Amino acid sequence: MVIFLATTATLDNIRHTLEKYVGKKILLKANKGRKQIVTKQGVLETVYPSVFVIRVGHGENTEGYRRVAYSYSDLLTETVKIKVFKSNNKKIS
Repeated sequence: MVIFLATTATLDNIRHTLEKYVGKKILLKANKGRKQIVTKQGVLETVYPSVFVIRVGHGENTEGYRRVAYSYSDLLTETVKIKVFKSNNKKIS
């Protein structure tokens, strides 16, 4: 049995990859447990050393949106999956 451990370098690589997409529209799929999967569109707002923040809501106005934060280990364990939209709303991975 082989066990892989997430190193700091692995999580840093994920963070550096996400930094390229700050301000881009994304599709978020989050597994909330007990077969509850949430799918939402939002904008990758900012990237911090331990977490990244996604603005989810209605359009470009500042009212009616909320922010959700996830850790990079959520992406590593596939609890959260994101896809980045191209400028014409077509998804890229």
